[in-house]
Amino acid sequence: MNKSDKNKKASWQQLIGIVFMVLTGAVCGLIMVRFLSGSDKEVSLGILAYAEIFIGLYATLIFHTLVHEAGHLVFGLLTGYGFCSFRIFSFMWVKDGEKLKLRRLSLAGTGGQCLMSPPDIKDGKMPFVLYNLGGSIMNAAVGALFLALYFICPNGSRTAPFVLLFAAVGFITAVMNGVPMRLGAVDNDGYNALAISKSSEAAEAFWVQLSIVGQSARGVRLKDMPEEWFRVPAEESMQNSIVAVRGVLACNRLMDEQKFNQADALMARMLAAESGMAGIHRGLLVCDRIYIELIGVARREAIEAMLTKAQAKFMKSMRRYPSVLRTEYALALLLEKNAARAEGIRAEFEKAAKSYPYPQETESEQQLICLALNKSRGRA
Repeated sequence: MNKSDKNKKASWQQLIGIVFMVLTGAVCGLIMVRFLSGSDKEVSLGILAYAEIFIGLYATLIFHTLVHEAGHLVFGLLTGYGFCSFRIFSFMWVKDGEKLKLRRLSLAGTGGQCLMSPPDIKDGKMPFVLYNLGGSIMNAAVGALFLALYFICPNGSRTAPFVLLFAAVGFITAVMNGVPMRLGAVDNDGYNALAISKSSEAAEAFWVQLSIVGQSARGVRLKDMPEEWFRVPAEESMQNSIVAVRGVLACNRLMDEQKFNQADALMARMLAAESGMAGIHRGLLVCDRIYIELIGVARREAIEAMLTKAQAKFMKSMRRYPSVLRTEYALALLLEKNAARAEGIRAEFEKAAKSYPYPQETESEQQLICLALNKSRGRA
């Protein structure tokens, strides 16, 4: 498949996602119109009715996000995975020994995430379908339960439209996550499951990815993990989105080791290649390349070429992410020569670091911030 065909496929996948979102809005709107039309006129025109609608929609969103991630957890445990973390919006519960600790993490394009350590690979195989699709299965099952409840609700019941809303959003969420598609900066669960199924190399890459998650939950830095986990796949293999993650992790390890020339060369090659890399990984790699340029030759034209409108928008959406804050700090200090703004960003970093789930990552990023500060002093 050439680049033009891939772009067309990606565009169609984005279009499907938009269509589903529009349908979700339309379905919710129709259900709520039914609620208003079935209410007393005076009440339906009042603040109370609209407050009920808002609360109902918000509750539905939270509920099905929780159900979805619980599905990953349940089906993961059933197939031999071990619990690492559970995130709903920006609230993340991380396993720390025998305890759970509440941390904060936001990732653009994701409402939640359940990360688990993988079972051992046996005979070159590992279970992955139920773990990846468990969220959609749970959404569909709960949606079916609410649909059954709707049919037994009394006629004219004020709760019936809300019960139907919970059913509809359950089915829509199941489809949105279960049917393979790329949604903005991330791939959905169905897309990941399909990518893993395509080759044993993809299955191995998925195992490595989750093994790194497991080690990270124990506080191990990337540079201290087994070197063989960070083998860079062949360019052709990285057309598979799951295999491409392994290349991204190799870049991340080089950054942790502060092998900047090697990291920049690998990132440049990966970003130029026709790979299956997800948008969120592309954006974060560009952040790292901008940082390397800033602490190196610091060519303004090279930095501005990487800092496109799309990249700036991405960085804004990930503004509390440690590596993004580190890059913003270096930009303020080394490009803009604005020490006051840099200190403000560093204060934001310190605040975010206190609740970030992986302290070893913030330790690594803190070292890179100090390196940028030393470069600034050396150029003064």
